[in-house]
Amino acid sequence: QVQLVESGGGLVQAGGSLRLSCAASGRTMRGYTMGWLRQAPGKEREFVAGISCFGATLYADSVKGRFTISRDGAKATVYLQMNSLNTEDTAVYYCVGSGNGDLRPGTKAAQYEDWGQGTQLTVSS
Repeated sequence: QVQLVESGGGLVQAGGSLRLSCAASGRTMRGYTMGWLRQAPGKEREFVAGISCFGATLYADSVKGRFTISRDGAKATVYLQMNSLNTEDTAVYYCVGSGNGDLRPGTKAAQYEDWGQGTQLTVSS
């Protein structure tokens, strides 16, 4: 059974930076796409960033240029470096994974079968 465990959330001031981590266990990283989705209060869950097993990355327009996703295959961990944070980034961030082996990561929640428990990021003004 796959487990995704996030860490690194918290409270940060606008303009600040934070890095989220997600450690995967229970399966091989071969063919495994990982990513991040987020859900703000009163809003629908939205795609943030993804990275395929081939290293292809994809970002939501709202975070492009500010967020960077990366993965460490040896550690089966994916990271989300978040810079220039603003209050609109406040949300619960979910680490997601999919064994579809696609060249590019998906952007829809339904494309990911594995989910972490979520970690809260709060950006204060």
